[in-house]
Amino acid sequence: MTTTAALPTVRDRVTEVATALITTRQEGYLRDIPKDVAALARLRRGAGKTAAEVPDLWDLIDTSPLHAQAEGQRHLSETHLGHAEEALHTALTLWALHQQSRAARMHRATSRPWPTGVGASVRRLMPVGEIDEPVRKRLVRAGTAPDLTMLAQRLRDLVVLLRRADIPLDYALLAGQLYTFQWPDGPATVRREWGRSFHARQHTADHDTPRADTASPSDPDKDAP
Repeated sequence: MTTTAALPTVRDRVTEVATALITTRQEGYLRDIPKDVAALARLRRGAGKTAAEVPDLWDLIDTSPLHAQAEGQRHLSETHLGHAEEALHTALTLWALHQQSRAARMHRATSRPWPTGVGASVRRLMPVGEIDEPVRKRLVRAGTAPDLTMLAQRLRDLVVLLRRADIPLDYALLAGQLYTFQWPDGPATVRREWGRSFHARQHTADHDTPRADTASPSDPDKDAP
């Protein structure tokens, strides 16, 4: 009996594209490669804005893999493509803001021992065993955003806090969640995922959870505005 592997969903494809784009840019930035340092400076100016508001960034966010058609897959509809493109734009620009002037990887894939989803990373802003109510309210406010534009703006505020504390986030996972958010019942799905992540973090001792992976030292002001 043979089994056929399930085809990747559109969300899976968004996550894969985000992983490829961010990983490449992140490593280039940490190695102080001029084109990647410049790209990050441009990308972060789009944080909290829609892709249509900053067309200058279209050349930095390569969504061409979304147009590729694997065997057994259909071409994505305009609606699917639009949601995917907005999700990638939002995730990459927020990552660029998070990564600014940091000599460590602010994007890090989540894992069972060290979750880095939105809920888990925000939970790390709080003292172990305690709830910081203002921070919790920021997370709740983000989860109840009425649309992606407002969600991006509210996530921007959380990213600033994470950046100050050198706490990484899984931006590929976030890209997939931002794609899901734009569909009916999507916000509820994303809130559940964030809540699960938030509670999972409580079972990871702070001394067992590393800070962002440190790369080679670089000039912390190299891309200061």
